[in-house]
Amino acid sequence: MDKNPNPQGKGLSPILDGLSSSRAKAPLPPKQIDQVSSELFTSLFVLNARFEFRPVAGQSYWLYFTDGKFKLFGVAPGDWVTGQPGQFVGECVLQPDVTWTININEAIADETWFTDYVEEQRQLVEQTLNEAETLEDAMPYYLQKLPYYSRLLAYGVGTSLKESMTRAGINALGYEEAMGLLTHSAD
Repeated sequence: MDKNPNPQGKGLSPILDGLSSSRAKAPLPPKQIDQVSSELFTSLFVLNARFEFRPVAGQSYWLYFTDGKFKLFGVAPGDWVTGQPGQFVGECVLQPDVTWTININEAIADETWFTDYVEEQRQLVEQTLNEAETLEDAMPYYLQKLPYYSRLLAYGVGTSLKESMTRAGINALGYEEAMGLLTHSAD
């Protein structure tokens, strides 16, 4: 009997399965740059948190700040048996289009350290969008610094937003050019 050369299932197949599952399943609507930049920022904010599980679309997860880091858990603030692992930041939901939403905890929303951090992160995303030749070039298809599941989901965010921007006709535009379309459409 031949030995299985890959008994743990490691290698290309699980990676391809992960990439496939990190893509949106339904056709995506067109999105303008304000929605794209907001969803990109929120998604990257969540994906930069530490977590070691595969999130499922439509389920709630809870973000905490502990030991100087953001961590995502599947346990709500009131459900911890031994006390929650840090300061509750907000409830996060992975959307079917592989972007994230977050409902920030009101108790932390006005804390200076938090608002300063959020503004710093928002500026980094805007800088990335500004420096990219096209909006498509700014998408997070591969972020080496992220752990495995975060990296897969970042790829999903990039492909999802790319499809939505393509449907809106802005994917090949620069950030300023796309922003200029918003002011023209508001007139």
